[in-house]
Amino acid sequence: MAVLVALGAFLMTLFGGWTAQRVTDRRHLVLGLAGGLMLGVVGLDLLPEALHAAGREVFGVPEALLLFVGGFLFAHLVERVLAVRRAAHGLEADERVPQVGLTAAAAMVVHSLMDGIALGAAFQVGGGMGLAVALAVVSHDFADGFNTYTITSLYGNARRRAVAMLVADAVAPVIGAASTLLFTLPEELLGGYLGFFGGALLYLAAAEILPEAHHEHPALSTLLCTVAGVGFIWLVVGLAG
Repeated sequence: MAVLVALGAFLMTLFGGWTAQRVTDRRHLVLGLAGGLMLGVVGLDLLPEALHAAGREVFGVPEALLLFVGGFLFAHLVERVLAVRRAAHGLEADERVPQVGLTAAAAMVVHSLMDGIALGAAFQVGGGMGLAVALAVVSHDFADGFNTYTITSLYGNARRRAVAMLVADAVAPVIGAASTLLFTLPEELLGGYLGFFGGALLYLAAAEILPEAHHEHPALSTLLCTVAGVGFIWLVVGLAG
């Protein structure tokens, strides 16, 4: 059952990427929406799940929050190191490095793999739990596909690379769900991963995606797309219970 639901996530991911590809003539709106979706996924989905799964405190602070901050700082460190390398090679400070987009998209693929594992584990607990997780996974995989294609393209990668990362992101939850027939991921480890990934994703949204969206088109419509992205994730989380 989990694998069949994951096939639905596969199709939803492809649909999200197809949508991002079709609206390239409104690039600022696409980036504004992507930023909102990423912000919503982090604040309303990943971080609450991370706090629930990895609730242990380390020196008075929840472990998930420490990893969240660590993920943010790690993404910032990578961006700074690449900026120094760009300067050393005589490149402009704002010139995009395709490898950054591929790395970010690869992180999205890993996230989708974890979605599939969570889906399979939920069905092992019970049908009701499985259906609730299925609704959340299938719904927000549209955002995952949308963001994977957008991030890969934003950093100057060719369309074929963006499509390849999109397909990998679509296949990942199917593989993850099928893998739960062989093993079970410890809840605390999953929570720690979600916290770290959420911090890195928030950095991409706040430092890269949203500034780029408003750079050439600081329009109200761009802001409304960002708000709509957050609202969509809120709706998904609410429907999933």
